[in-house]
Amino acid sequence: MLETPTVSLRPLTVDDAGAIASWARDEEFCRAAEWPVGRGLEFYSSFYRRSISEPPADLLRLGVVHGGHLIGYVDLHGDEPDRRELGYLIGERRLWGKGVGTVAAAAGLEYGFADIGLREIWAEALDANEPSVRILRRLGMRETGNGNGGTYLGEHTHYRQFVITADEFNIASV
Repeated sequence: MLETPTVSLRPLTVDDAGAIASWARDEEFCRAAEWPVGRGLEFYSSFYRRSISEPPADLLRLGVVHGGHLIGYVDLHGDEPDRRELGYLIGERRLWGKGVGTVAAAAGLEYGFADIGLREIWAEALDANEPSVRILRRLGMRETGNGNGGTYLGEHTHYRQFVITADEFNIASV
């Protein structure tokens, strides 16, 4: 029997910028996460130091911790009082395909509904990014339609949009 990975969420600190930047060493990660390849660690360290110390007003970004290490982040983005967009990123590729992304995204939903009091959370994933689409479905999110076009790992594709309400999440979590 496979064990469900455990994660916790915590506020990011400026000291986390180096750990986040280190994920850019992995070119496959960069391509999958749509980070420009070859920008260097200093570029990403500087970018994340700035975005952590002076975050946009409409972005709540929480660090995902697994085994005592920062391995990703979860975003709740938007300025509506009861609705936000979920985003998630697992930076350590060795953890991909092991359920960590699902658990991290679920923790983001839990935080949004229980801690912020949101009524609805939406998300989108590129159709060609099958693992992300599976995660959103696993969370009980309903597909609501297609969004704009995009590119994933060089493949032209489109965004698939999903939504879940607090009531739906509570039912699915039981």
